[in-house]
Amino acid sequence: MIKEIKIGDIVARRSYQGDILFRVEEIVKEEQQTCAYLRGLFVRLCANAPVQDLEKKGLTEVVEKQSEFLKRKQQYIRRALSRQACTRRSKSLRGGKKNKPDFFELPGQVLHLDGDRQYCDRCLKTYLRLSVPCQVVHIPEHEQPEMVTRHLKECRPDILVLTGHDAVKKGVQNYRNVDNYRNSKFFLDAIHEARKFEPNRDDLIIIAGGCQSYFEALIEAGANFASAPERIMIEVLDPVFIAERLAFSSIYEKISLPEILEQAEMGIQGIGGIQTRGKMRLGLPRSRY
Repeated sequence: MIKEIKIGDIVARRSYQGDILFRVEEIVKEEQQTCAYLRGLFVRLCANAPVQDLEKKGLTEVVEKQSEFLKRKQQYIRRALSRQACTRRSKSLRGGKKNKPDFFELPGQVLHLDGDRQYCDRCLKTYLRLSVPCQVVHIPEHEQPEMVTRHLKECRPDILVLTGHDAVKKGVQNYRNVDNYRNSKFFLDAIHEARKFEPNRDDLIIIAGGCQSYFEALIEAGANFASAPERIMIEVLDPVFIAERLAFSSIYEKISLPEILEQAEMGIQGIGGIQTRGKMRLGLPRSRY
């Protein structure tokens, strides 16, 4: 017996061998069948599927998948914290043992607009674990173009992250037409608005996109980093780890593009970008108060 599918259920698609877990966002009755609007649980993918193609997943399987996801992400968090610690140790050695300058850090500030409310919570917790100054705001993908300027004016960030869900529409052959993507147009328009506010790519770093997004158009519009060069999946926290790397890289540091893009689970297949300067500044002296 097929279990009834309801909004909020965690499901997989039988036709895709259950490769990705989704959360049911909406159920729509059409003339010939009932369809569900889906959002990836651990990847930034949106999809539609007939309800009869969906298999409801139990709590045990969902918890197992979540544990696998968290285990992978903990590795990235430990790596980032270790890199930050090594950087601080190298700074403490400047000036010799007797006269160590006591620097303070001003890492880059992040403004992150995300189309998924639950992803906002995950991203915020990860930024806080990594000590990244941030504001994370839930704004649906289609509203980001009209809302981004207001939030830029209020926050004045060094790094802007525009994320949510996306996908190439089923059966598409032309990957150079923005209409063939579910949400790339909204990310594209949001980047255009952000670049009206701050045209310089060094003064405002932009990271944008979701799964299978129109990478080339997002970069041409003004993004420093975007998904997805090979039109593949990106995980929830991939943009967060790239933002952290930039926030804690010195404005004088030469950042290797491959090193930055390794922060993403799928590397340069999932996220690509252009040469970009870091955003962290050091100051002297550290206040006693």
